[in-house]
Amino acid sequence: MKTENRPKVVYRFGEGVYLNITNRCPNLCAFCIKTKWHMDFHGNNLNLQGREPSASEVVAALDEELKKAPFKEVVFCGYGEPTMRLDVLLFVAQTLKGWMAQAKYPPFKIRLNTNGLGNLINHKDTVPELRRVVDVVNVSLNAENETVWRRIVRPEEGYENGYEAVRAFIRSCVAAGFDKVVASCVDQTGADPKAVQKIAEADGAQFYLRSFLDAQN
Repeated sequence: MKTENRPKVVYRFGEGVYLNITNRCPNLCAFCIKTKWHMDFHGNNLNLQGREPSASEVVAALDEELKKAPFKEVVFCGYGEPTMRLDVLLFVAQTLKGWMAQAKYPPFKIRLNTNGLGNLINHKDTVPELRRVVDVVNVSLNAENETVWRRIVRPEEGYENGYEAVRAFIRSCVAAGFDKVVASCVDQTGADPKAVQKIAEADGAQFYLRSFLDAQN
């Protein structure tokens, strides 16, 4: 599939509309497809080339895209960690909540895909703010203990002890009462999926085993 040269802030996949608000992430996961796929995702160029969109630019692009076709959810995901830009995330999500209140679009869910390090990134508890504007949280747990986690997600300096922070974030999200909290693990990475599932469920989350992605097909 030919990739558009213009970087995409908003793109579609399945029944979702996805928001690519940053390429930055404190992890360099061994399984991450953004390097293997050269910042492409099914024909969408997600390389922001260091120019991150403003909150107003994201809202404008989103409003334009949502008018084009039906959708069931809006997802903060992209090729970076959305909580690296917490203020933008919260502004855009609050705008979406406003549109829902106005019945501007048919009902939809707002989902955050995250590595679970948002509290460490922002040096505060982000869960109360997220709970007001996000419905579903999908956290990449990825491992059954910190040793395996470090080997798989390859955190940058300052985040080496982040595994327990990820688990604490999951538990906090569950306690906060999001519509759904999912903890995921990628298959074929060296983690023990059954052990990760046990931990995820012990922390109160649903478990999701993601397929290891290589070639686009």
